Amino acid sequence: MAAVEKVKFEFANEYKGEVEVKNGKFPIGKGGFSPYNLLLAALGGCLYHTFIEIVEKKRLTFDSATMEIDGVKRETVPTTLESANIKFIIKNPSNEKQFAKSVELAEQYCSIHATVSKVADIKLELVFE
Repeated sequence: MAAVEKVKFEFANEYKGEVEVKNGKFPIGKGGFSPYNLLLAALGGCLYHTFIEIVEKKRLTFDSATMEIDGVKRETVPTTLESANIKFIIKNPSNEKQFAKSVELAEQYCSIHATVSKVADIKLELVFE
């Protein structure tokens, strides 16, 4: 079984602390990242990582990409993520049709997308500039 990354949390006696990963540290809680910031970041990071692997295998080119993700939590307990909207902007793609297919494949193969989609409706808007 493949190992999952390890994270370490250090908290004061309030909801303010620090998360340590192998490449560094970042603040969590009051004045730092919220759990839902991290969840949406994990979704975007995994989706883009999967996407870029597909694009590289296809030898497609583009100048840059931007991804904006917003989410809505349910009001009922537990307040799981209800929906996530992803706006994925690709600048100067070499082949729009192949990029669209690559994004579809990334949605299928991204493990965080698969996990989050079990509780939330995920919509993706692809924009070419």
